[in-house]
Amino acid sequence: MKLQKTGLIFIFLITLFFVSCGKKVETDNGPLGDMYVVSSIGDAIYLNPVLASDSSSSSVNSYIYNGLLKYDKNLNLVCDLAENYSVSENGLEIKFNLKKNIYWHDGHKFTVKDVKFTFDKLTDPNTRTPFSSDYLMVKEFKITDDYSFTVTYDKPFAPILESWSIGIIPEHIFKDEDINTSQYNRKPVGTGPYVFKKWVTDQKIVLESNPNYYEGAPKIKVLLFRVIPDQSVQFLELRTQTIDELSLTPDQWNAYESFFKNYNKYRYPAFSFTFLGFNLEKQPYNNIKFRQAMNYAIDKKDIITGVLSGMAKTAQGIFPPQSWAYKEIEPYEYNPKKAEELLLSIGFSKSQDGKLLFNGKDFEINIITNQGNKTRELTAQIIQEQLKKIGIQVNVRILEWSSFLNQYVNKKNFDALILGWNTSVDPDQFSLWHSSQCGQGQYNFMSYKNEEVDDLLIKARTTFSKEERIKYYHKIQDIMREDPPCIFLYYPENLVCIHKRFENVELAPAGIGWNFYQWYVEKENIKYKNANLLVQ
Repeated sequence: MKLQKTGLIFIFLITLFFVSCGKKVETDNGPLGDMYVVSSIGDAIYLNPVLASDSSSSSVNSYIYNGLLKYDKNLNLVCDLAENYSVSENGLEIKFNLKKNIYWHDGHKFTVKDVKFTFDKLTDPNTRTPFSSDYLMVKEFKITDDYSFTVTYDKPFAPILESWSIGIIPEHIFKDEDINTSQYNRKPVGTGPYVFKKWVTDQKIVLESNPNYYEGAPKIKVLLFRVIPDQSVQFLELRTQTIDELSLTPDQWNAYESFFKNYNKYRYPAFSFTFLGFNLEKQPYNNIKFRQAMNYAIDKKDIITGVLSGMAKTAQGIFPPQSWAYKEIEPYEYNPKKAEELLLSIGFSKSQDGKLLFNGKDFEINIITNQGNKTRELTAQIIQEQLKKIGIQVNVRILEWSSFLNQYVNKKNFDALILGWNTSVDPDQFSLWHSSQCGQGQYNFMSYKNEEVDDLLIKARTTFSKEERIKYYHKIQDIMREDPPCIFLYYPENLVCIHKRFENVELAPAGIGWNFYQWYVEKENIKYKNANLLVQ
């Protein structure tokens, strides 16, 4: 649910440096045309990068908006809207110079006022954004001229450059609007490679190639996001070739190759983890021993074998194994007896028919997850059976994506849920676990609160020393083993197929799609010759 950021920038903050963007990337190969159809199990919520906290919204926003910086194929930060930047010797000041040839999709020119306006909205307490903590670190935002500004910080901030990769929004569009309810959250105006054309709720979002994009117009004429809230239905559409990209489940990945005769498959580690989370504002979920008991009662290996066909790793904490902050810690063994003992020690009792009672009543857990994700649904069913063995009844409820987020997750209207986090490459996870980030629309919707973790999260993000950060993050993982914020289930893999007619597709450390605006289809292979007319 969070866009990836690179964790490499602290290397450069030791000394004063100046970074220039370099030359424009050429995209003259291949004809302009065709349509790229992507399927999603859920609709977007906000087409506004300041507000968007879900993956569906973020995927679309990445084509409409630009940040000052962006990530290249190797997850190094490079310039985007910025022409160049320099960082002071102590790492507390950045000077940005902006490109002067950037235009918003409606023809208005992009200037520093748009950056300042975005910053002001990110730091406005009335804005329902989960990203404010990064920008509240800024002591002063000083405009030099129409295309340059300086930001100054009181203390070191390790993700200092990554934070400026967030999409910039236009002042002239939002200045007279309530950003939380603005009509332009559904008809966005950006600077990116694709221009918004249409949004039909729960059906599709249509984008069209931006002829004035500063790096050259993308060769794929139309980008169509289709909402298909069932992974099985999505998979069947591979046979009719009505979608061009699909994130596969492990069982789909292992399907007959005849399904993929027109597609290329790509498999690579995901920077994410899937978890069973609890509402820690409720009893008994707020009891550490209860969450420890759940760790003993759930056999994660059974989930990985039975649901994921072995295409995942058992999760132990908040960082996936490819993160430089990851620490191998002792996993909880599968021990239902130990789980029962812990529950009985915190006030549970057992009825004659073997059911666990809490406060004298049959204890039940209502687990929710989102519709269309078969992997999470099957995971919930396995957990249901495993907890039944220790006398806990689990009720599983599958919810439509936008309802799941808006009515349940954001309003903390749940006992437990199964969800996944797309974590940053930089290990800063302040917004996920710090006790100050528990408000509506913020990421710590489970309401995890641990004073020692709070302190370590702050220390880790306010030093440039990688060695010191590693120590802090390792300590956090040790603490979270004993005081688990949730049940970390598994680290998944990305399993993606893309139609073979698309050229220039490259798998890199940044994954698939990092160079999408350079993809093209040879003239004789173009499927949708009048793509812009087909989606009117």
